[in-house]
Amino acid sequence: MIAKISSGKDTAGLIRYLYGPGRANEHTDPHLVASWDGFAPDPGRTATATATAPRKLLVADLDLHLKQARRLGRAPKQHVWHCSIRAAPEDRLLTDAEWANVGRRVVAATGIAPDGDPDGCRWAAVRHADDHIHIAATKVRGDLRTARHWNDYLTADEELVAIEKEYGLQQVRRGDRTAAKRPTRAEQEKARRGGHATTARERLRATARTAVSVATSPEEFLTILTATDNVLVETQRFPSGDLRGYKLALKGDTNAAGEPIWYSGSKLAPDLSLPKIKQRLEGTAPQPRTGRGRPSPWHQAITAAERIPQLLDQADAEAAQAHLAAFGETLDALPLLAPQNLRPQLRQAASAFERATRSRIQAEHHHARALRGAVRAMLREPTPKDGAALAMLLDAALLVALAATRWHQLRHHDQQATAARQTHLRLQTVYDQAAAAPLAALAHRTPAVPTIERFTALVRETVPAHAQQILDDRAWDALATALADAAATGHQPATLLQQAADQRTLSDARSPASTLTWRIHRLTQHPGTTARTHATTDTRPSDRARTRPFTAHRPTTSEAQRRRR
Repeated sequence: MIAKISSGKDTAGLIRYLYGPGRANEHTDPHLVASWDGFAPDPGRTATATATAPRKLLVADLDLHLKQARRLGRAPKQHVWHCSIRAAPEDRLLTDAEWANVGRRVVAATGIAPDGDPDGCRWAAVRHADDHIHIAATKVRGDLRTARHWNDYLTADEELVAIEKEYGLQQVRRGDRTAAKRPTRAEQEKARRGGHATTARERLRATARTAVSVATSPEEFLTILTATDNVLVETQRFPSGDLRGYKLALKGDTNAAGEPIWYSGSKLAPDLSLPKIKQRLEGTAPQPRTGRGRPSPWHQAITAAERIPQLLDQADAEAAQAHLAAFGETLDALPLLAPQNLRPQLRQAASAFERATRSRIQAEHHHARALRGAVRAMLREPTPKDGAALAMLLDAALLVALAATRWHQLRHHDQQATAARQTHLRLQTVYDQAAAAPLAALAHRTPAVPTIERFTALVRETVPAHAQQILDDRAWDALATALADAAATGHQPATLLQQAADQRTLSDARSPASTLTWRIHRLTQHPGTTARTHATTDTRPSDRARTRPFTAHRPTTSEAQRRRR
């Protein structure tokens, strides 16, 4: 069950809606299921149900204490408390008596009408559809004080969890109030009329998140937004000239008066307020300079991403949350670096993971400086054309998404865990497309059959737990080529394979052969790799026989035929 709570100042308008036909005639048989004393008039089950008199009578009864408080000048401005409670689609059909019990428990838990309190607020629960009820209440108590209903959303949610268990209903995944605000029905209908799949708020949120992933300072963040097509930016500053806040609007998105509809950063998402953005950008390492003797920013980003699963297993929750936020920024930036055909799927993955980047745990962003700095350096350099770097980063991202799912599950972050799981599915689709060409290019240069046989034995000896899965993998030919290339440049295949396998467990990898391929490729490109040796190394004869370099060459026609047999 899900509760939605709001306030208002028009009791008559709410009752008129609850007993009316609805926006699409969806209200069938509206009737009262419970009230503050069990004797409230029911406009839906009277002989004159279509008349306005019964509704006025119910409104008058609900507003009785409100009118008395007004005479004393003690009435709240927003005196209406409205709570809708909806069952999950999978739930059984509840009876009126069960819905009545749900309504009583929720008004008691939230402080609207506590159990045993004769001065509780007046309320009525109306059912006008099978799967939900609405509770309308006046916030003025019998003693003319305003009801104490702070944190009513959380207390209602806690009570609904207990009700779900008692009634055997679907256990709904619940949030922690760190999610971005959902678009309203009005926003969705407006977007639909304009031919857009998403609302203005959602489009601005995605634009702002991309700008954060690129920027190195709040001023640069706003400069990027100002230069973005169809985006209006307005800033607020202190008398000193320092930034105080900002708000965004889309060109053409106007209100009834023709004025732009503005959204502050915090209205787009909790982590897009200016103070939160400043905290994240302050936790960005200086962009590394590339050159001779230094790995490329792509390799630095891949290395940082590969470390995230291990870091999530450690006890520092604040640091873990920071790494998840930085990984989210990485996904936001990837559409700017990927080929055109992969960008829509990458944007969907970034949008899905957005929910997994926030929780009640406060991130200490300085822990993720390396990944942020590497990503921003990637954006300022030409993207590698062979696609291998993108495939390697996506391969690491798949493991991060799985680790993020487990991390959130252990902390009962249900919505975040679901978001991370959805992200993994979307990234898997993108990876399969991105890795196809570079893996095929490696597989096209498969080494000779004797070399393949040596590598087969090497895999069985080095990673016995995953050996058969690796050898049956479609990417096995690509892995064999990567090992042969490494051997041809003076690396020890055995040491290199062991080092690649030890970096992180292969249990999470759907394709361990491709994962090892990318790790070996990166290790051989890294100038500090420790796997490089030469045949002249002083080793025992048995060791020399095992670690001699392998010669890589394209198989002859007869060799290829033998392999196919």
